[in-house]
Amino acid sequence: MTKTVCVIGLGTMGYGAAQSLLRAGFTVRGVDVRPEVRQRFASEGGVAALTPAEGAKDAEAVFVFVVNSEQTEAVLFGNDGAVSVMPKGAVLATCATVPPAFVEGLAERLKPSGVLLLDAPVSGGGAKAASGEMTVMGAGSPAAFSKAEPFLKAIATKVYNLGDAPGQGSRVKMINQLLAGVHIAVSAEAMALGMRAGIDPNVLYEVISNSAGSSWMFQNRVPHILKGDYTPLSAVDIFVKDLGIVTSTGDALGIELPIASTALKLFDTASGRGLGREDDSAVIKVYAEDSGIALPTGQGS
Repeated sequence: MTKTVCVIGLGTMGYGAAQSLLRAGFTVRGVDVRPEVRQRFASEGGVAALTPAEGAKDAEAVFVFVVNSEQTEAVLFGNDGAVSVMPKGAVLATCATVPPAFVEGLAERLKPSGVLLLDAPVSGGGAKAASGEMTVMGAGSPAAFSKAEPFLKAIATKVYNLGDAPGQGSRVKMINQLLAGVHIAVSAEAMALGMRAGIDPNVLYEVISNSAGSSWMFQNRVPHILKGDYTPLSAVDIFVKDLGIVTSTGDALGIELPIASTALKLFDTASGRGLGREDDSAVIKVYAEDSGIALPTGQGS
């Protein structure tokens, strides 16, 4: 009998995960508030579900790919929430970047239901999500990992078991987001400085991409700037949230994080200027506006 899995949140990462699960031969129910996304998913062989409860009913696994802890709370415990219909022994994988304390609390709340929790934030970007090559930073009981294993194999090439305690996966993802956010911010700053200094931005990108100063984020995000295309693959406001988690956790742990705090300030500024829903590489527009730099133009600029 074909196993049924539900994916709640068909954004860039969730849609890619759902496609990977379909290719692996599972019955996949996709839940999203946008009717056009549900329709597209159904046209590709998935089962469109209007509510989390509809999608999660009798599913062996539920993967939650929403934006934040508030949305995770709503799709799990709100009206037509998933938890109320999930069978005992099913596994719930929370894949959004959320405060570790939220996941720890979730573990306690799920105990009466018998639903297994896997703290499973992901990384890799939209392309790796679509190809089933994500990285999963997992934490949960051996039973949760065992139940989730066939589904994790479909969506990821690297699954890290970070221990039995939910929350540990989210802590590691938080550190990843600190680095990712800082790398995006400093990539924008470097490109802005280079353009201000009269360097051809395409030449600069080529040279740095093949030099020690490069990073994955530099190579991935700078092409958006060069094309003038700020269609959101990961939006500015995502890093307002994620770096906010980083700095608030630093405050709670009594460690100063001046670099992360500076990057957060840049994303906050960009969001305040109406760029929150643009691609996170749009933080370069703050430098452009403040310094009179002419950015490359093109589709989506």
